[in-house]
Amino acid sequence: MSTATSTVYDGPFAPILLTFLDDALVHLDVAHDGVDVARAAIAHRLGVVPDPDPGPARDAIAQLDEYFDGRRQTFEIPLDWRLVTGFTRDALQAVRRVPYGEVASYGEVAIMAGSPGAARAVGTACANTPFSIVVPVHRVVRADGSIGEYGGHPEVKHFLLDLENGVADRLRTPA
Repeated sequence: MSTATSTVYDGPFAPILLTFLDDALVHLDVAHDGVDVARAAIAHRLGVVPDPDPGPARDAIAQLDEYFDGRRQTFEIPLDWRLVTGFTRDALQAVRRVPYGEVASYGEVAIMAGSPGAARAVGTACANTPFSIVVPVHRVVRADGSIGEYGGHPEVKHFLLDLENGVADRLRTPA
């Protein structure tokens, strides 16, 4: 039987609830509506109330710190995909291949996921990801280049894209 734990990371735009099953991240929730609401939602989805325990999250917290400081471009956090099935999983796996500091359209991700006509399904997968930030759904944009709503918080998507673009620009500029 898996052990469910959670901890709160003080994100730059809202608290972030990290939930683990054993040592794998099962859900990362930018808790815009509050940590208690986020905890109740994940407890309902998992069928168990995670114990507050920062232990399994220590490495994830360090990686988030590095990412927000501009020192990390990819995450190496074990993911538990049990809340993601079918095409949603295929789409999110494809999103992981969008390079840091770049964007891809929903249609381009659909092609990468092996279903060229599934741009709307990619949008649904991105909107429902249990791994926000770690699986970079913020790098997926509309065909016209506009960023979309990002769960009703486009300012967060702007923040993440600006963060990555600033780091990528510094890396491309010779010293």
